[in-house]
Amino acid sequence: MEKNLVKLSISLVLVLGILVLGSCKAYLDESPLSTISSTDAYKNFTNFQGFTEELYNAIPLITASDYHNNWNWGEDEIWETGETRPFSYCVDAGNYWGWNTTGYSWLRSGGVTYGTTRTDKGHLYGLCWQAIRKANLGIANLDKLTDATDEQKNLIAGQLYFFRGFYHFMLMQYWGGLPYIDYLIPSDAVFDIPRLKYQPTAEKAAADFQKAADLLPVDWDKTTTGAATSGNNSQRINKIMALAYLGKDLLWAGSPLMNEESTGSKTYNTDYCKRAAEAFGRALTLCDSTSYYELVPFSAYSQLFYTYNASGRIPGTATVNGHTYREAIFMENLAASGSRWRWNQVNDYRPPCLCTSGIKVYPTANYVDYYGMANGLPIADPTVKDPISGYDPEYPWKNRDPRFYNDIIFDGEACSVASKAENVQYASLYTGGWYRVTSNPNKGVRTGYIEKKFTSQYDNNWDGYMDNMVVVLSLMRLADVYLMYAEATTEGYGTPTSTASDYTTLSAVDAVNKIRDRAGVGHVASQYLGSTDSFMSELRRERAVELAFEGHRFTDLRRWLLLTEKPYTYKKAVFFDRANDVTSSVLYANPQNGHVLNLTETVLLERQLVSKHYWLPFLKSDVSLYAGFYQNSGW
Repeated sequence: MEKNLVKLSISLVLVLGILVLGSCKAYLDESPLSTISSTDAYKNFTNFQGFTEELYNAIPLITASDYHNNWNWGEDEIWETGETRPFSYCVDAGNYWGWNTTGYSWLRSGGVTYGTTRTDKGHLYGLCWQAIRKANLGIANLDKLTDATDEQKNLIAGQLYFFRGFYHFMLMQYWGGLPYIDYLIPSDAVFDIPRLKYQPTAEKAAADFQKAADLLPVDWDKTTTGAATSGNNSQRINKIMALAYLGKDLLWAGSPLMNEESTGSKTYNTDYCKRAAEAFGRALTLCDSTSYYELVPFSAYSQLFYTYNASGRIPGTATVNGHTYREAIFMENLAASGSRWRWNQVNDYRPPCLCTSGIKVYPTANYVDYYGMANGLPIADPTVKDPISGYDPEYPWKNRDPRFYNDIIFDGEACSVASKAENVQYASLYTGGWYRVTSNPNKGVRTGYIEKKFTSQYDNNWDGYMDNMVVVLSLMRLADVYLMYAEATTEGYGTPTSTASDYTTLSAVDAVNKIRDRAGVGHVASQYLGSTDSFMSELRRERAVELAFEGHRFTDLRRWLLLTEKPYTYKKAVFFDRANDVTSSVLYANPQNGHVLNLTETVLLERQLVSKHYWLPFLKSDVSLYAGFYQNSGW
């Protein structure tokens, strides 16, 4: 506690800038023996905000807390042959205990809320429990905030309530219902808070998110208090964030997995979905009226995911024609954001013929198949010509969803400098191509595709570590909110053309089409609007494409009760030959028109997952504390 208290004498300007700068080093320069009274710790906004900063500092770091980070645990990626360190391997093998024991997992216990290094932050389980106690300590002392305006009191309380709900929610979505800790537990008390089912836990989180939404502004810059740090408040918890997380909390509670855990029914819970739709509708109404969050134009789409040679600018926003669009709503921890990606994550996406270091990860062919055609139609079978959608397996990269070209490297694309040999300079991903076999076939591109959503080709030069690259993952962005709104509205109100009761300007299908319009993709076809089930198949595919490789897929498959169902248990590779009627110069000039023959897909791995794999196991030491904290079934 002493380390926390000594932080509170920092000026308001520095305190509010901590998250933007990604550091609290100045706080830690103080002597750990320094002390101030508990009253002084909370008496004014400056001091109390300093206390609250550790709640931001506990936000997990997902993409770069270690050397080889992994966060896509659905059927979307596969790691190199024989590599067992990523938690992704543990999921494939059904060994969920690996969340806390494997070398590369961001879910682990431990972690330091006040630490400044990236290695402090890859500890979701440990940091969440620390932060929940911190939030409760702050809430218990709100009455001591006497030297403050009503606005300042609301700002402090709103942040505390949001974070208490947020950190419970982050645990809930992986472990299920929890003992919801909503008061400060005395140090001498017997800890025996019973573990709740999922939906009662979600109700408590919803109450905290709603309190936060009631107390917080949309834009801190437009408050008297926030004006002191105007321009540096974009990461601050605000009303739209609170409403969006309220909606997400309620949608998750209404999803089939969580509804089954709570009630035994494997269907959506209509009431929860309606409440979620209303919360999302309120958030989107504020976005419409204030333009505080907007979809980034597709011309700047990559800036949602990374920046390069941009003086350390954090991704998630983009300036186009003088207007700045902010799409990222809530982001992972920013610790060491300016340097962390090069150690060593960037190399994991490059085949060994381009970069020998790193352990290699590639998108699965079956996941890439979700990227349908530019006209908006899906690909029913990648090996069969479809005159309706226009897909042709002899020209499989032609006329695809534009996000396919942003996210995926396919055969013939330029990937390195002109001085390299042809089969290295251009992606040789056909059967037997150098990218696939290389001098180290265990690390070769065994799926036939390379991910570029977070790596791109950097002007056709993949050499080096790309020291000036910044990757920060959005835990929630506006496109996600539109898609969650579409799901909640469809399942809550019954049809793809339904709207939330207080947000009638946008139907469920309109919300999906809004995301497709940004990318230049055709609208959801009429044949998918006749029933909820048919529309949901396209909505699930839309989430797979728009949010690809952003860490959502594993939880989506789980909450939809699809994780154990075929074809979602497969991880596949594509194989094909280059046709000899297209010269290499023509192919490399426009690889989208590449002509291939004998295209097939082969299963590389089939996951043998069962019902227990829908939830992670709690630490054995935790479930041994008292009878009311029971282990998840099967573990």
